[in-house]
Amino acid sequence: MELKVRYVLLLAVGLWSTLLLTTVTAHQEEEDEPIMEMGGDMDVEDEMEELDHGEELLDGEVEADMPPGPPPVPKVTYKAPEPTGEHFFAESFDMGTLDSWVLSKAKKEDIDEDIAKYDGKWEVEDMKDGKLPGDKGLVLKSRAKHHAISAQLLRPFIFDTKPLIVQYEVNFQQGIDCGGAYVKLLSQTPDLNLDEFVDKTPYTIMFGPDKCGEDYKLHFIFRHKNPKTGEYEEKHAKKPDSDLRTYYTDKKTHLYTLVVNPDNSFEVLVDQAVVNSGNLLTDMTPPINPAAEIEDPDDHKPEDWDERPKIQDPDAVKPEDWDEDAPKQIPDEDAVKPDGWLDDESEYTSDPDAVKPEDWDEDMDGEWEAPQVPNALCETAPGCGAWQRPMIDNPSYKGKWKAPMIDNPNYQGVWKPRKIANPAFFEDLHPFRMTPFNAVGLELWSMSSDIFFDNFFITNERHTADRWANDGWGLKKAAEGAAEPGLVNQMMTAADERPWLWVVYVLTVAVPLVLIIVFCCTGKKTAAAAADYKKTDEPQPDVKEEEVVEKAEADQVKEEKSQPAAEEKNSDAEDSPAEEVNEEEEEEEEEEVTEEVRGQ
Repeated sequence: MELKVRYVLLLAVGLWSTLLLTTVTAHQEEEDEPIMEMGGDMDVEDEMEELDHGEELLDGEVEADMPPGPPPVPKVTYKAPEPTGEHFFAESFDMGTLDSWVLSKAKKEDIDEDIAKYDGKWEVEDMKDGKLPGDKGLVLKSRAKHHAISAQLLRPFIFDTKPLIVQYEVNFQQGIDCGGAYVKLLSQTPDLNLDEFVDKTPYTIMFGPDKCGEDYKLHFIFRHKNPKTGEYEEKHAKKPDSDLRTYYTDKKTHLYTLVVNPDNSFEVLVDQAVVNSGNLLTDMTPPINPAAEIEDPDDHKPEDWDERPKIQDPDAVKPEDWDEDAPKQIPDEDAVKPDGWLDDESEYTSDPDAVKPEDWDEDMDGEWEAPQVPNALCETAPGCGAWQRPMIDNPSYKGKWKAPMIDNPNYQGVWKPRKIANPAFFEDLHPFRMTPFNAVGLELWSMSSDIFFDNFFITNERHTADRWANDGWGLKKAAEGAAEPGLVNQMMTAADERPWLWVVYVLTVAVPLVLIIVFCCTGKKTAAAAADYKKTDEPQPDVKEEEVVEKAEADQVKEEKSQPAAEEKNSDAEDSPAEEVNEEEEEEEEEEVTEEVRGQ
């Protein structure tokens, strides 16, 4: 049994270790796996360029002594995505220009003139560490400056019976300290002028990543129009439950997607994985619809309103024997001064070895006194100085008298103003029907530069957005995956960023190893095999236990059979030879029973 337990434990440890390693590997494979299943065309070259060894091989000569190199890494060839299906905006920047974009010439209001201008630089260029030559994007080049750029849609987006899908790519090439990378869908208004695009330009939706310090955000905000007053109010989606840190720190290209459906549901995706979802009616702050009733602002608490649940008993009287002046502690009258207590000695005495410094000036420094040192006589005595009785709690102490608390007979509860009908109440059951928009813009301020934007796309067809994502971001994902280091290197890099991972690595290796040593290399006492019992007639430990059980069972059978014989013996007054015969038969029967039990 003990051996089986060891096998089970070892198997469990092995499975645990395998599961942990498999989980890490699977996670990495999931990150590195090219997005090839989404229906688009990816041109992946399976052949690598030949290595240049310094001289060409002539007439088909092969270098026989050339050492085998590492296996070739698939190379991803870039091809600019082309929009298909119904769409309202598509921009890959692969033409290398900003001809369709408008730089803002406006100034930001209510700030110093020196920083009011939107003078941050934008460029169209390749990614610095890009794995796809020719794949260009829009790059925010300046740090600590305001940036504003926008572009018209092919046609306005009307919120009717089809969903809205907005997606684009972001890469924080230099990391991000404090700044945003969100987009604004600019509302269709008669006075919209992209040359004057500023932070106060009306927008319908704001969506995208934003970070400052350790606050990692992924905005989804829309401006809801009050159907009663016509005023707009920002509604913020609840925060994602997922950890967003990696998207800001790994310096990889990430795809941000917003889906808003006509049934008021919404999804926020990063790299085509849902990180937030909800409903416009229930998961926005403040809520779309106000409360039907509100507290009356003109209602005030009456002066005689009593909110005290307990009060002091007004009929209570302090007892006559209550002594408020009695001290809390008194000297212990039963205490006795210990024998050997030195009343005339002080705990400290002047140092007899101390000498007044030569430069001591009594006129300036005063009369010199030797420093105090512990009295050597007190080290062996119970104590020195005037002996005082120790203090004990005073049994007569009661403290200041207070009347006991009783239920307040006039208690009226916590006062609240009465409810009245909300004069601003309305009920909008279709918040999806937002204000149409006809332009997309980036209005940003950042303390980091070289933020890379690419492949903006707006559509009302999910499959069309997926195809665009596959043709654009999918290629980047495949290229980055092909250039990724191995699992061990990634684990080392992760541990450098998060030192606590070293503990996980050590435990993963050490725990199974220790358990194997404990179970396999300790304990020399083993159970004897059943076959060994055939080699000797000496009683074995387990055989002795069986004999004890057999004897107990035989005694029980003997007792049961002897009861009728005892009754028969009591009925006969005389002994007879037949009784001796019966005793011999009983002994034989007992032996037979014992043999039967052993046989069982």
